[in-house]
Amino acid sequence: MDNASDYGSEDSRVLDRMAVKAPWLGFLLLVSLWGLSDPALLLRRLREHIQKFQESSSMNPGFGLSQGLVAVPKQGWLEQPLDPFNTSDRRTFLQRYWVNDRHRAGQDAPVFLHIGGEGSLGPGSVMAGHPVALAPAWGALVISLEHRFYGLSMPSGGLDMAQLRYLSSRHALADVASARQALSRLLNVSSSSPWICFGGSYAGSLATWTRLKFPHLVFAAVASSAPLSAVLDFYAYNEVVARSLSQVAIGGSQECLAAASAAFAEVERLLRAGPAAQAVLREELSACGSLDLTEDQGELLGALQALVGGTVQYDGQAGAPLSVRQLCGLLLGDSGNRTHSTPYLGLRRAVQIVLRTMGQRCLSFSRAETVAQLRSTEPQVSGVGDRQWLYQTCTEFGYYVTCEGPQCPFSQLPALPSHLDLCEQVFGLSAASVAQAVAQTNSYYGGQTPGATQVLYVNGDTDPWHVLSVTQDLGPSEPAILIPSASHCFDMAPMRPSDSPSLRLGRQRIFQQLQVWLKDLKKNLD
Repeated sequence: MDNASDYGSEDSRVLDRMAVKAPWLGFLLLVSLWGLSDPALLLRRLREHIQKFQESSSMNPGFGLSQGLVAVPKQGWLEQPLDPFNTSDRRTFLQRYWVNDRHRAGQDAPVFLHIGGEGSLGPGSVMAGHPVALAPAWGALVISLEHRFYGLSMPSGGLDMAQLRYLSSRHALADVASARQALSRLLNVSSSSPWICFGGSYAGSLATWTRLKFPHLVFAAVASSAPLSAVLDFYAYNEVVARSLSQVAIGGSQECLAAASAAFAEVERLLRAGPAAQAVLREELSACGSLDLTEDQGELLGALQALVGGTVQYDGQAGAPLSVRQLCGLLLGDSGNRTHSTPYLGLRRAVQIVLRTMGQRCLSFSRAETVAQLRSTEPQVSGVGDRQWLYQTCTEFGYYVTCEGPQCPFSQLPALPSHLDLCEQVFGLSAASVAQAVAQTNSYYGGQTPGATQVLYVNGDTDPWHVLSVTQDLGPSEPAILIPSASHCFDMAPMRPSDSPSLRLGRQRIFQQLQVWLKDLKKNLD
């Protein structure tokens, strides 16, 4: 990486070059993120909605006209090699980063690097959330780095297979290492300043793996809800969903779990009842695609599973359309006379609330429509990251949520072969190659025993992803925190007065662990 952009006029020159390299970027910003029915894509929509809500809510006071003295984040661009593993390949792309130096105490201050995952990173990535809240205690400089092929960090040339071969976690780690060195020069960071990586979900895994592969560049990492273990058949996801729906502490119950199961049974009954019943389902559940074929029915059932699973995954978070307590209230008819309500009617209401909150018209589409959209290699048609993330699941991680385990309360559709067929239909990748890729990922990174030191693993036991992470200490320098009744990446969210005592305690333990590591470092330097 030979060139790194500074702020101001240099940014305008870099953006001009971006327009030449990727003229579709301006249009991309205007694209509506309308829903896709593949379960993983619906969860992506939910995550994007919550992230944007939390960032905008946290940043609005800071960006008000009356707050002119409040520092705003600076945006910059780094010129990165497209293929960092081939020095003879001179192609590059521009990678976006954000900087918040409001609390920076000097050149020797720590640097908190927020690593981006499978989505866009906006200014809120360095202005909101717990990592940012930690910065004043140590006078830290806060930086975020957007993941290649997501958001505006898009190489030119579209999203065909020839381009996507440069999209992987290994490429992302090389970008982090390169950015760490370039930003040290650009931002005048002392060589003695400790860099600490933060990340949530997939980015939490990246934070762990950065410390694992580049311990000379990164002092420590905090990995929140990080699914370190790749898995082909992620049936355990829905097992945690079932357990959480019955968890009294968050508003669940055994009755709620039974009602969810009954609602799905009714949907399946109507699907089997013929064209007339299917037409009613399409209307009542906002299924915009055909329900004639089994694969189309799987799209609807998968979207419904993602709706319920997403409610559990993001339970209690600002911007989430529903909480577990609210969903259970709908399924059990608590909002009115139970004699005039059924679990299926409650599920219908839940669908309406989620779609309205997220500004979407359709819960599901036909399988053929889903495949056609994911096959498009034009970024503005593919949405912001859908095709890319599917590619990463097919070539690295799996993570295909199924309902084939004995504890799953939902429909057994879509089954694992349906997910694997999507890799074949969209990318021409066989089921065997996907299975092999998952095994290689675990071999390369170590799964749930990566062996990285000075990594703090943080999870919530409500979150379905915690079963793929580290929830118990692996050693003195590999501590873990499991927060009771906390959902996915909840520790990273902006702090609120309504936060539970267990969440507050979890964040306090994160602070204390960082304090121990930074104090030890200072002793060694003195």
